[in-house]
Amino acid sequence: MYIYNEDLDGNMHVDEPTMCVMKRSGERVLFDRVKIAEAIERANKEEGILSERLSEKQIDEITRGIEKDAANAGRDLSVEEIQDKVEDALMCSGKPKVARLYITYRYKHNEMRKMSNIDQKIAGVVERDNEEVKQENSNKNPTVLSVQRDYMAGEWSRYYTGRYLLPEEIVEAHKEGIIHFHDADYFAQHMHNCDLVNLEDMLQNGTCISGTHIDKPKSFATACTVASQIVAQVASSQYGGQTITMSHLAPFVDVSRKKISARLKQELKETGIDVPDDKLAELVEKELLKEIESGCQTIQYQLITLQSTNGQAPFVTVFLYLHEVPEGQLRDDLAIVIEVMLKQRILGVKDKSGVYITPAFPKLIYVLQEDNVKEGTPYFYLTELAAKCTAKRMVPDYISEKKALELKGDVYPCMGCRSFLTPDRFTDAGVGNIANDKSYKPGRHKYYGRFNQGVVTLNLVDIACSSGKDEHKFWALMNERLELCHRALRIRHERLLGTPSDVAPILWQDGAIARLKSRETIDKLLYNGYSTISLGYAGLAECVFYMKGLSHTSEEGKAFGLRVMQALNDACARWKKEENIDYSVYGTPLESTTYKFAKCLQRRFGKIPGVTDKNYITNSYHIHVTENIDAFSKLSKEADFQQLSPGGAISYVEVPNMQNNIPAVIRVMQHIYDTILYAELNTKSDLCEVCGFDGEIQIKKDSTGKLVWECPNCGNRDQSKMHVARRTCGYIGTQYWNQGRTQEIADRVLHL
Repeated sequence: MYIYNEDLDGNMHVDEPTMCVMKRSGERVLFDRVKIAEAIERANKEEGILSERLSEKQIDEITRGIEKDAANAGRDLSVEEIQDKVEDALMCSGKPKVARLYITYRYKHNEMRKMSNIDQKIAGVVERDNEEVKQENSNKNPTVLSVQRDYMAGEWSRYYTGRYLLPEEIVEAHKEGIIHFHDADYFAQHMHNCDLVNLEDMLQNGTCISGTHIDKPKSFATACTVASQIVAQVASSQYGGQTITMSHLAPFVDVSRKKISARLKQELKETGIDVPDDKLAELVEKELLKEIESGCQTIQYQLITLQSTNGQAPFVTVFLYLHEVPEGQLRDDLAIVIEVMLKQRILGVKDKSGVYITPAFPKLIYVLQEDNVKEGTPYFYLTELAAKCTAKRMVPDYISEKKALELKGDVYPCMGCRSFLTPDRFTDAGVGNIANDKSYKPGRHKYYGRFNQGVVTLNLVDIACSSGKDEHKFWALMNERLELCHRALRIRHERLLGTPSDVAPILWQDGAIARLKSRETIDKLLYNGYSTISLGYAGLAECVFYMKGLSHTSEEGKAFGLRVMQALNDACARWKKEENIDYSVYGTPLESTTYKFAKCLQRRFGKIPGVTDKNYITNSYHIHVTENIDAFSKLSKEADFQQLSPGGAISYVEVPNMQNNIPAVIRVMQHIYDTILYAELNTKSDLCEVCGFDGEIQIKKDSTGKLVWECPNCGNRDQSKMHVARRTCGYIGTQYWNQGRTQEIADRVLHL
């Protein structure tokens, strides 16, 4: 039987016949009749009486019969199904003793496999054959020992969490893909998700790292080194991303300026050289620029090369916002720092062979504001640099100052990839300096030093499919599932209650989040809006399409989609009012979970066209990746949904190589400023080490139907000899992805 298929370029071709078997691990492998014959032969040889053995012809007939059954099944048979067919065939062969020996042989092997589920998973991590774990995180290399240690601990944490810490209904709902209880691999410990690091307090007032007191830095370069070490320590004490701002480092530029000036004056005096003040100032600025370049390079290279205890570089975002400091020398210094950061990122970093590539971290966020967004404004030159950086290296992402002030009343960064704090309400309520922040200023809204408690995500597609298109049933199910998420979120919150500050001194005692006393609990930081907790959601596009038969870009689809989003916000508002905890709606950045949800939906509801027929579901409120829409319309339409996702969300537009069309990039950035709070451009930044191709590595299907990456120039498919960088969940991934996410990447249409 030949199968006619359309490839990723739209060309029809004929596939040769292929049959696959689904292994117990979930791995899909080619059907191999020889392996069946070998298994039968082992049992056959165990029979001592030659006349009771099968002949080679009989074994061949059995294996060919099973091969025929597999070909006619219309799907991949499992290993167990094939073994059942072998047993049936042996029983019918007239050789019952061989059949019994095969059954015994199979039983013994099953017993050997009856290690506990956790033992099997840990063994899969160690032996590097657990496909699910290998592709769980697109920035973690599962062959590295430190990553394996983290994954092994994670498997135990999942087991402990599912057996002892969560009620059965939540465990079952998570397993069935009805909800997703995030980061169960860290839940056994009393850890929070992500935060905005209070570098201002730590640098200006001193801190402690690994038991060593660190005084206020006496230069910009030293401040950058200390900041890098703080980031590494913070990353090892939490499981989510963190954000630092360059405005907390900018004051140290002038510290260095004065230090350099004093040194040069002394050196010139000692040599008897008389230099005019303007010439001296010029020399000072040249020396200062060198130090700024060195300090920014320290941040970039340290944050890439440092490794946290979870086996990866710190997941860190760097915020670039001019208006975070007052106008004058300090803002001018910050502008220099931002310029240097952007130029260094455009250059990239060298890989092990010395070729410049796109790093995944640190992520950069650049704020678009009235004095940098249009030509002729004072800081437009920085926006041009940012556009060039986006075209070459996919960063920075963009926050609109205009929309932030409109929607949140303040301008502040997200944590990690997209999680936003709720606007500060405790300052205006007179709660006071509950974190004992030494840089605290009464009346000033506070964001740095705040954090997120954790996430539970609701599968909107499952609610829709479970309702059978009955809207009354849909809303009833929505309320039930929301309460299920609420119970799960309460468990996350209660897991943090009673946590002593001693568990992570860098966070709770030494200023990254707070300066609490030893043995003091973090409880007061879990209320009054100081921290947030996130109700995630996924699959709005498929949910609306199933219920209305329309995209949520249509008027009717949009109206229903906004009702869904409002229901999530109403639930969070109700819980917040009742409990004084800041619940917030969060557009979940599904990574491996997009595949898990899709598989669960297909198992429960089959393949419904336009709904469950892909190996992924759509992140948050995003327009489906296959829908043809231009960049400006996409951002405008998604803006209505993004404002109903205040706990975090990011929109994107998929674009081709834009390095020769910077004006178009800037035009999109200007549209972001006017239209939407937080957005990014997904460009391409790949490299083939075999032939040196610098362009877009493509996705193809191999002989088994598996999606693989291929260089369009030389055909290289060896992932160890290519660099592929794609933004998949609001951040750049570089270690490849599972089949669901890879299909989603392949299906993306260009918006520009």
